[in-house]
Amino acid sequence: MTELPLLHLHGSPYRQGVQHGEQLREAIAGNVAVYRSRMLTAGLSEADLAERSRRYLGLFTREDALYRAIMDGIADGSGQNLLDIALLNARYELLYSAWSEFGRPTAEGLRSECTSFGGADGVFAAGGTQIGQNWDWFTGVEGALLQWKHGDTTVIGFTEAGVAGAKIGLNSAGIGLCINGLGASVDDWRIDSVPFHLRTWRILQSGTLPEAIGHALAPRPSCSANFFMGSAAAGVATVETSPGGSRVIYQDGTAPLVHANHFRDPDLLGVHQSWLETGRVSTYHRCERMETLLAEQSPLTAEHLHAAMRDHVGGPIGLCRHPVETDPVELQTHTALAAHLDLDAGRFSYTWGPPCESEFTTVSL
Repeated sequence: MTELPLLHLHGSPYRQGVQHGEQLREAIAGNVAVYRSRMLTAGLSEADLAERSRRYLGLFTREDALYRAIMDGIADGSGQNLLDIALLNARYELLYSAWSEFGRPTAEGLRSECTSFGGADGVFAAGGTQIGQNWDWFTGVEGALLQWKHGDTTVIGFTEAGVAGAKIGLNSAGIGLCINGLGASVDDWRIDSVPFHLRTWRILQSGTLPEAIGHALAPRPSCSANFFMGSAAAGVATVETSPGGSRVIYQDGTAPLVHANHFRDPDLLGVHQSWLETGRVSTYHRCERMETLLAEQSPLTAEHLHAAMRDHVGGPIGLCRHPVETDPVELQTHTALAAHLDLDAGRFSYTWGPPCESEFTTVSL
């Protein structure tokens, strides 16, 4: 698979957005088309898309003027309507709530999601704090790596073209982030809160792990999510969030922490994961399989870790995912990005596409 474009963004938030929009113009247009199609497939109408995109544009404007300025720049640089840029930046809430609201596609029809892992000193043979994930998502989505400065802090991370900031990455303060989608019956797009992608942007600009955790725990999100974070100075923690409550889980000892797409203890938060009742077992298989593979070696070498990320046991629900050709095109998913982040060294290693198909490319701060 090809390498991702790496954009070095400079200037004001608006100017950074313009650079993003100009350099990823075609990819942004493609993502707008992909996500409009996926949202219509999920049950939303064109009128719904306009209403909900307008609502989230107002939320971004209210919550963070700098983030909104990046969105304005992306729209101007790419030639896209600002509401469509809002749709991309709110796609997490819009899609996840639509799946819950309309009950389609079925659990069996959408084989997506992610498997995250990480640990601090003692877990990895190379030492230090490392995190990573297989990010499983729709085929056809276009991405890029962005690098920018926030004060004295340099950030590098992965984004979907048209989404401001980044959601998987690391910074020069030793903070790193991976993510997992979660779902609960109480998720509701109408809840006014800090949108998912605004939280990830803030987390990746944090100087400490407590600051990063604080951004993840922003008051009562509209849709559940998991933020898997690491700090070169303070170790690894994952933050499960939902409208019903949130929980921080810390990695301890020499066993790596692993998280997929279910709450590890839903009863603790009073969370009802109704979407799991229809037989969607991929999340449990991937979590248990990654834990098993990573337990085979201690401390872990990069070679063993990458072999685990390329594991195909389970076929369509395995760790390394490939499109199921018999699925409808609009529901086909794969491992779109495999990421391995060394927070002490400031290195972002990745494959764009399933990790079994290429070697890891490394970029550094």
